[in-house]
Amino acid sequence: MLFKSFLLLLLIQIFSHLVLVVEKNEENGLLFLELNPPNPWDSEPRSPEDLAFGEVQITYLTHACMDLRLGDKRMVFDPWLIGPAFARGWWLLHEPPSDWLERLYQADLIYISHMHSDHLSYPTLKKVAGRRPDIPIYVGNTERPVFWNLKRSGVQLTNINVVPFGIWQQVDKNLRFMILMDGVHPEMDTCIIVEYKEEWKAQFIKTERKKLLNYKARLVKDLQPRIYCPFAGYFVESHPSDKYIKETNIKNDPNELNNLIKKNSDVLTWTPRPGATLDLGRMLKDPTDRKGIIEPPEGTKIYKDSWDFGPYLRILNAAVGDEIFRHSCWIKEYFTWAGFKDYNLVVRMIETDEDFNPFPGGYDYLVDFLDLSFPKERPSREHPYEEIRSRVDVIRHVVKHGLLWDDLYIGFQTRLQRDPDVYHHLFWNHFQIKLPLTPPNWKSFLMYCG
Repeated sequence: MLFKSFLLLLLIQIFSHLVLVVEKNEENGLLFLELNPPNPWDSEPRSPEDLAFGEVQITYLTHACMDLRLGDKRMVFDPWLIGPAFARGWWLLHEPPSDWLERLYQADLIYISHMHSDHLSYPTLKKVAGRRPDIPIYVGNTERPVFWNLKRSGVQLTNINVVPFGIWQQVDKNLRFMILMDGVHPEMDTCIIVEYKEEWKAQFIKTERKKLLNYKARLVKDLQPRIYCPFAGYFVESHPSDKYIKETNIKNDPNELNNLIKKNSDVLTWTPRPGATLDLGRMLKDPTDRKGIIEPPEGTKIYKDSWDFGPYLRILNAAVGDEIFRHSCWIKEYFTWAGFKDYNLVVRMIETDEDFNPFPGGYDYLVDFLDLSFPKERPSREHPYEEIRSRVDVIRHVVKHGLLWDDLYIGFQTRLQRDPDVYHHLFWNHFQIKLPLTPPNWKSFLMYCG
């Protein structure tokens, strides 16, 4: 399970860690780049002030979404509160508080960490834009713009602020925040540091799927935050067709993680429930204060037991019968548009039904990315090979709209086989973040191919 970590820090050792990323140079070789994140508090340091009770309150809503009250200001992070993420693969585990939409309406600003749909939820933002299209939204200046697909989403947002990394953004005299490049996925992901009266600092640290719990516990031990809260992993594969994934994709238990942390440190841990609020002033003064964490009222529904699949599946299904796919030449059009080539990899793409059996009348074809050809048989030369089976509604929706392939593989809408079993980073990274910003010109395609 993907858990971000919410840490209220008094130490900032993480900024002294060496971070290396690998990129491709002009000669197709590998290039190591060192990331040197700035130490935020070397820039414009301020003297600390005490917090009053109730002055800083942190309310968990769902998944990665937190509502922060900081004095008379309100910040909301990564609001995914309705609908699915990654096409139809992820659905909310927790029932959001009944007042979630009003909370978003009242926010002074929204921070969105990256473009994945469990953080950037267009269905959620569409609700917000209905009343407040000008709500300030802040994102980092990532390689691929977070809101690259805003226009085609149909969501009317007019106040999106793309800010440089490592620069304090002043909200008022007491509150400022800084967006930093993420160390795991620097090309697309970010983290945020929020500072209020210098007394507390909140850092959101991203980690990859199922790193050992001991790694998390060691990280907390090294950083020594005052409070630790695992979140951003509360999703469920609730659609009936994903029963197999739901049963086999065993997720980390946040309580298990927090208990492990307690064994190795004196750090206070918090496993949040929807609507629960942490009063930072109280917890910093006395971690045993019973009013430090206010749980939702007794009887509040915590876990979702039903999901409105219909509207979202209809959007996906609309692509299946699209005129584009009546003409097999769409395959060459699409992969030429995608622009990935000169790489020794042969991929077999198979359109399938819900159970990943070949879809009747669906496409089954090869793509040779060495010369971007579409052979009938695998070439005789030595080559790595991948077979990608994709549910027909999702793959055609992705192709038609020029979307990134996150919906396919993060959303569990594919089944993969590799020979040899080697991960091809350049291939997947291209289809994850490097596809063109505008979709294929299908109108022109139908004029000459139809």
